[in-house]
Amino acid sequence: MQKWLTILLTWIIIAVPQYRIYCQDDSQHISFNFYGDSISFQYDKSLFIDFNEKDLSEKSVQEFYNKVAAKNYLSAIKALEDYRNLNNADDWLYYQLVRKVAQTISPKQENYLRYTLYKWFFMIKSGYNPILSVHNNQLLFYIQCDENIYNIPYRMKDGKQYVCLNYHDYGSNIDFTINRFTELQVNITKGGRAFSYKIHKLPDFDKSDYVNKDLQFSLYNNEYHFQIKVNPQVKAIFANYPTLDYDDYLNMPISKATRESLIPLLQKQLKGLSVKNGVDYLMRFTRYAFVFEPDTKQFGQEKRLTPEQTLLYESSDCEDRVFLFYSLVKEIYNLPMIIIAYPQHVTIAVKFEKPIGKPIFYNGEAYTICEPTPQNTDLNVGQQMPQLKNEKYEVAYAYRPLK
Repeated sequence: MQKWLTILLTWIIIAVPQYRIYCQDDSQHISFNFYGDSISFQYDKSLFIDFNEKDLSEKSVQEFYNKVAAKNYLSAIKALEDYRNLNNADDWLYYQLVRKVAQTISPKQENYLRYTLYKWFFMIKSGYNPILSVHNNQLLFYIQCDENIYNIPYRMKDGKQYVCLNYHDYGSNIDFTINRFTELQVNITKGGRAFSYKIHKLPDFDKSDYVNKDLQFSLYNNEYHFQIKVNPQVKAIFANYPTLDYDDYLNMPISKATRESLIPLLQKQLKGLSVKNGVDYLMRFTRYAFVFEPDTKQFGQEKRLTPEQTLLYESSDCEDRVFLFYSLVKEIYNLPMIIIAYPQHVTIAVKFEKPIGKPIFYNGEAYTICEPTPQNTDLNVGQQMPQLKNEKYEVAYAYRPLK
């Protein structure tokens, strides 16, 4: 009996400290997939700081920041920065990952203000310069950005522009003439990194994320049927992407799998054609392989689609088709091009060895109109929409290949 008692006491002595260690261990391993990459870090549960949504003030936000800054947040920051450095991620994609980490720690649907404050905190600790602006219980989250950004609010501070990252969370519908927002003055050390919306590289998506899309169109009395790979996740990446300048879309990459499924199909059709006829084929492909629909009808507001989004969505407008056509011509022929902006329309012109039709002159060189948007009549290369012949225009962007 004494032997069994000794064994029992020994087991208790060993087991109890282990139980306490388990209970006192406030860390949790967090792991999730982010557009093909595995993100993981040790999450210190003490990093979770509650925030009363009814008590939004400079004092409460300052206290929240101080409490989180005193906890072990470095493992989360390291995971974020490791991803950025390993993938050479652009700021927009990096911010999507910040949103994911903030959602993991503090779900948006449970406490929106707390979720926003975690995003704000992580962007500060990532070297950016964000500010918060408040009206009643509405919290707007701004980031310093030097680029031209349209259709989202901005604020000026010390001669610098700050654009709103979470305007969409309020339905993109705040009347700032009635609702006066005030910046929260919080005592923190911010970074000097300006945020950029430019996209130079898309994620290395898993092949399993792609689906097949059929493109059917008629050219020269022939029926064509293409099957390409598209990734629905692209919609999520650009869901809240604002409107930028034309060059930001024109130079946007197409993901590897989508590009490799489309370009060889087009090159096969272009084989043996002259450059002029090849460009004509690309123009008509862009014109007829997709349904035309204005942004206001499809999205309820202006929304410029990247070339990959145009391939993904069922319908698109004139700007979207110009971006896609430009991308295809640049990829296959690499010819000089200019983007021509009219008050109500956008089109494109290509520089051939000899111009076709009535050319557009730019910097002393002749460019040929190539209309990639469907019209009432089937316009050939060099033909312009009749209603635009006397309209004023501007060259919004010019591309000239490097020699």
